[in-house]
Amino acid sequence: MKILYKFKLSTPVMAALGAAILFGGSTPFAKLLLSNISPILLAGVLYLGSGIGLMLIRLIRDHGWSNPKLPNNEWPWLLVAICFGGVLGPMLLMLGLTQTSSANASLLLNLEAVLTAVIAWVIF
Repeated sequence: MKILYKFKLSTPVMAALGAAILFGGSTPFAKLLLSNISPILLAGVLYLGSGIGLMLIRLIRDHGWSNPKLPNNEWPWLLVAICFGGVLGPMLLMLGLTQTSSANASLLLNLEAVLTAVIAWVIF
């Protein structure tokens, strides 16, 4: 007797799985690219591509561009997050990839969310 289980994955679940696969494959792929490109240049190119892609998605989704309505006291926090998460973090990741294997870096990246939550819990 053959039993077939049918299950359908929703669009958000498929998007999350796709993001996980791309994220998991990005570190070994970046390690391959580091043999031909400097780490800082590679970090810049990867995050520039990410920014352009997200900008296009926002333009398509929102049918145009609108200014964010952030209170004035939130802008310094946004700039700090951009400096650390969008500039310093990627540069250090690519520099770290030159010193370690892509497998070790991928395992360490899996701890990123956990350690971020621990730091937030301790500080806030």
